[in-house]
Amino acid sequence: MGHVVCVIAVLCSCFLAVPARAQQQQEPEDPENEKRFGLWLDQGISTGLSTNKSLDVELHERLDEGASNLFEYFVQGGVAFRLRPWFTLTPIYRYQRFPGNPTIAYENRLQLNLTFSTSRGPWRPILRTLIEGRFPDDRSPSARLRFRPGVEYTLPLRMTRPPVLVVNNEFFIVPGYNPFANGGSSYTQNRFQVGVRFPIADSFSVRPYYLLQSVNLPAGWETNEIVGISLAFKVPRKTK
Repeated sequence: MGHVVCVIAVLCSCFLAVPARAQQQQEPEDPENEKRFGLWLDQGISTGLSTNKSLDVELHERLDEGASNLFEYFVQGGVAFRLRPWFTLTPIYRYQRFPGNPTIAYENRLQLNLTFSTSRGPWRPILRTLIEGRFPDDRSPSARLRFRPGVEYTLPLRMTRPPVLVVNNEFFIVPGYNPFANGGSSYTQNRFQVGVRFPIADSFSVRPYYLLQSVNLPAGWETNEIVGISLAFKVPRKTK
């Protein structure tokens, strides 16, 4: 768990970091902000390392302007530690690119994912908390907190693998210095999402979803619609 401690230490430094220059000029808009109607494509693969540990790798492509412009893509990976049946801790590294953005070309990001979940019959309430350290190109580092309460409901259908309704809402909080233009509040973004996960096989599922992204900009809140398709693969662990 030593590398987990290192990730936590770096994230704490982001909260305490003081920007090297004063905010005298207009800060650029966050490059991850969606514009107009969007299409998000997600691919994830999980490989079991032990009974309570797995290697998780994800690829994401995001298009906006009516799904005609690839404005963002990233790859991330981490090791998930299932410390309790109801608690999973995952330190993550992400590398992100913003093609065509005139201000920011890329971003390195360190994340600590804390996921709490339990099962109540067909219901599965989930709370995911992400602690992020953001290191964008040519900007000062910053920290962000993301809280995503949600619920999954297995539909009562007579099927071997019934579909699962997934609903959640994510709140984005920047507790300190923010290197991007915003409406003057630490509450910078909100994402409401609803989708249905279809388990095609024990190792593969497809989840189409609809998402509303609301961003707190200097001119006020701006909301855009997004449809997405998420593919999840699981590689079973080989046992001797």
